[in-house]
Amino acid sequence: MTPEIKLESPRQEAVLRLIDLSNAYMASLYPAESNHLVDIGQLEKDNVSFFVVRHDGRVVGCGALVEAGDGTAEVKRMFVDPEARGLRIGKLIMDTLVARGVELGLTAIRLETGISQPEAIGLYRKAGFVEIEAFAPYKPDPLSLFMEKAL
Repeated sequence: MTPEIKLESPRQEAVLRLIDLSNAYMASLYPAESNHLVDIGQLEKDNVSFFVVRHDGRVVGCGALVEAGDGTAEVKRMFVDPEARGLRIGKLIMDTLVARGVELGLTAIRLETGISQPEAIGLYRKAGFVEIEAFAPYKPDPLSLFMEKAL
């Protein structure tokens, strides 16, 4: 069965499980001051497009596009269940977020990721993201990489 991605509420037990897994993974890689995680409340705001990926009926991935109000948006909470890695779900999420950005008429999509995540960085580069300087509200951080894709 092919993975399916749809706009959904982030406040679901299976999504909360993914976010907990994501939090634990990030905490294992970076100190708290270098983790820039958004909570469920922030993901439920009107300026957020939150996507959920299901495979064989099970939630296996998620990702959000958070509009900044200036014609850009930021990728947040993109995560794939470790048990579902290798199914190209990350690419599906990224392609969907980029398509949503185009649909919304955005000029660019930005993201912050950590330097200890080579698979994620590779995915972003393949999707056309290039490195940029830190953007608001971030400050330069030697553990962070900032990227942007013009739309």
